[in-house]
Order: sequence, then C-alpha cells, then structure tokens
Amino acid sequence: MARRSHAQAAGRVWGLQIGSPPDSPDMAQQLILDLLPAPPPTLDNFVVGRNAAALDALRNCAPGRAIYLWGPHGVGRTHLLRAACHHMQGHYHGPEDAAERLHEIATGEEVGSRLIAVDDTQALDSAGQAALFALYNRWRETAATANAFCLIVGGDHAPVAMELREDLRSRLGWDLVFRLEQLSDEERAQALCSHAAERGLTLSSEVVTWLLTHHERDMSRLTALIDALDRYSLARHRAITLPLLKDLLASAQRHENNSNS
Repeated sequence: MARRSHAQAAGRVWGLQIGSPPDSPDMAQQLILDLLPAPPPTLDNFVVGRNAAALDALRNCAPGRAIYLWGPHGVGRTHLLRAACHHMQGHYHGPEDAAERLHEIATGEEVGSRLIAVDDTQALDSAGQAALFALYNRWRETAATANAFCLIVGGDHAPVAMELREDLRSRLGWDLVFRLEQLSDEERAQALCSHAAERGLTLSSEVVTWLLTHHERDMSRLTALIDALDRYSLARHRAITLPLLKDLLASAQRHENNSNS
C-alpha cells in the first residue's frame, strides 16, 4: 500500500477524501503506516529536561568548536547528533562507516561540511579510532582558519572512561563536554501531556503511566505514538483510552507480522 502524507491521512480521518470510510480496517492500517514512525530528529523536538546547556551549545556551535556528548542509550545522543547535522547541514557518521569516511575527510583537501558528527565512538574498531584521531587533528589545525568546521562526537561514557586508545581519549575532552541526563518519569509524563495538549488532547494518568512503563523510552517515538493515537481515535470514533492504545499497538504488530510473513 502506498504511503500517504500526514496531511492526507488527516483529510481521510475527517472524510475529506473519497475512499474507505473513516472506521474501515484499511483506514486504520494506513494511519498506523503513516504515523507510527518517529519524526525526523530536530533540536526543536528534543525533550530538554536537564540538558539545556548541551542543547544551547549545539544551537550555537560555530566552526572551530568541538562538542563531546556522553551518556547511556536512551538519553538522546543520536537524536542530538542527527539534529545538529540537520540544523547545520552537516554529515553524520556511525561506527559502521567511520574508518573509511572519516579518513577521507581528515586527509582530503577540503572537509566539505561545516559540521561533522561521529556517533557511538565506543564501538569504533582500531581503524575507526585512528580515523577519528586524525579528524581531531584536522579540526584543531583548521580551527582558526576559513576552513574550520564544527566537530560533534558522542559516546556512552566520559572521555576518561572510554575504552579507546589513550591519545584519542584525551582528544574527546579538548573542547566542550556534556553529560546527557535521563529524563525522570515525571519529566517524561509532563512532556507527553504537553505534547497532547498542543493537539487539544487530554491524556488520562492511566494512559501516561502505561506508556512510561510498557513502551520504549525514546521520547520522539512516544510523541509520534500520541499523534497516531489521536488520529486513530478519530478514525475509530472512540475516546482515547488504554484499551484504544492497546488496540492501536496490536494492529501495528499484526501488520508487521503480515509484512514479514
């Protein structure tokens, strides 16, 4: 089934397009396909919590500066690195392509971007670590020139605790370093309720509690799920309740199983 835009999905909910009636299985399935994927990460849709300083540094990162973000899975490292690339039209690299691509950037005549982001440095192999080491050296050499670029790097521990070659560990701390803090359940609940309120919705404490204890903790996916739940409730002509939420997730799981079979 061809994917439709969010605006088209909304139009179908309100009966503005000819086709399946709003409460048909096809309609519900299309809403799931359109709305369950997380939206692209941006600096604006990052839930800040206690990470305002890191977010501010990324918004104002100028060529010639370097930022190292660290924290465990789920704190938003990848979101922020990808969002910074979107914000400054930069290039994002994970450990799977780091060795080749970072070596090319570090040794080429021009870097070719105002921002380079390198994620999950704890997973770099020896070649990837050597390439990142060379890139840090290139960053420092050009920091005060017209060829300067911003370097943003992410890892799961503070520089001193990273299991990397010593000369690379020291470079991770050359400029700004921020520890990303997990959102508390209270902050997550507040963020979900605020997002729902922006759509004119009121989430019951039962729905919020279930989401926080049974669903993944990635806030971008949680907010995308709220969007899907809103439109699914319109398609089904039902109020937003815990049974409706479970029905939506069950429908999505059935569709995934059918697609994989």
